[in-house]
Amino acid sequence: MHKLNRGQRDKVQQFIAITGTSEKLALQALKTSDWHLEGAFDVFYSQPQAKSATNSRHLEELYYKYKDPYVDMIMADGISLLCNDLQVDPQDIVMLVVSWHMKAATMCEFSKQEFVGGLQALGIDSLEKFRERLHYMRTELKDDNKFREIYNFAFGWAKEKGQKSLALDTAIGMWQLLFAEKQWPLVDYWCQFLQARHNKAISRDTWSQLLEFARAVNPTLLNYDPQGAWPYLIDEFVEYLYESNVVQKNC
Repeated sequence: MHKLNRGQRDKVQQFIAITGTSEKLALQALKTSDWHLEGAFDVFYSQPQAKSATNSRHLEELYYKYKDPYVDMIMADGISLLCNDLQVDPQDIVMLVVSWHMKAATMCEFSKQEFVGGLQALGIDSLEKFRERLHYMRTELKDDNKFREIYNFAFGWAKEKGQKSLALDTAIGMWQLLFAEKQWPLVDYWCQFLQARHNKAISRDTWSQLLEFARAVNPTLLNYDPQGAWPYLIDEFVEYLYESNVVQKNC
């Protein structure tokens, strides 16, 4: 690595530490991504060798370690045990990213196909590799496109089976978790507004449009267009901010 500068050498070492791959493959991935660490992870984990390197027997053993004794799924107790083994809080947002990778249909549940298939796609077949990959999964939240995918996934994942809308308390909890990562300054006011004025389940349209609002509209509302095609609930929220003197209305 004598031809690399210090920053590049550091990235190679970080990449090897997280993926467990060789220096040669680390360099290939980093060069392909123009030395962007997050992009290099995407390159590495999308390649066949990451998946083929997993041991199917080890994956089966992992699944059965956490499987519920009465149903052929990993349920809440199994996920709690898994989090304990991973040394991560069950409420940590990285577990939402894990569920996104597994394409889990429901919160606090993993089918065998979801669990085994998700880990195989990530090149994971041991707890040690799982713990190492958590850092990579945290970096995915910093990517705007992936954050959007994870955010939209969270709606279907968190709602109760058979329901079209997301219970308000659950939605508020998810927003506080997700926007803590993106640091939307108005998230607490939004949650207060919903509890005071709305107090109903949240539709998918409201869920998806709020992310667009949080990204497009400045927290001071200087670029808010009252003629824009926002859902009525977001327009009401803007009025609530003006009435509460959280922001000053432009004349």
